[in-house]
Amino acid sequence: MITLRKITLENRRAIFNLEVSDDQRRFVASNLSSMASCYVLVTNSGHPFPFAIYADEEPVGFVMLTYGITGYEVPSFVNDSYCILRLMIDKRYQNQGYGREAMTRILEFIRTFPAGPAQYCWISYKADNLPAKRLYESFGFRDSGEIIEDELTTVLRL
Repeated sequence: MITLRKITLENRRAIFNLEVSDDQRRFVASNLSSMASCYVLVTNSGHPFPFAIYADEEPVGFVMLTYGITGYEVPSFVNDSYCILRLMIDKRYQNQGYGREAMTRILEFIRTFPAGPAQYCWISYKADNLPAKRLYESFGFRDSGEIIEDELTTVLRL
């Protein structure tokens, strides 16, 4: 069973050590870099939500959600929206359904509106990251037509 858990002093190193395969590194920042981005967002009035993704008691991935994102180039429709800024499953645990189950948990969390109301959730991705595109589309995300920092933007109406 997949769960989202807080990053703690006890699990932080395990989360920092999770990695995607070499050919996927251009798609996602490291988890350590993402945690540093959380600090920057918090100190600039953003609302980041970093979580470890666990399969039972094993850390298998990382996700970083934001609300009211600041300091980044953003699409035109994002006022008071949630963004899945980072999502990764470690290379050892890919192709086992964990990404799909994690996305279900992520959207359940977002729909509790933990930082405020929103109409949309959005994600950007590289055009050649076809597995990500298929995953997002399977949850109802649709391309917005906007390109942000060389990435396509896809949006889900909450």
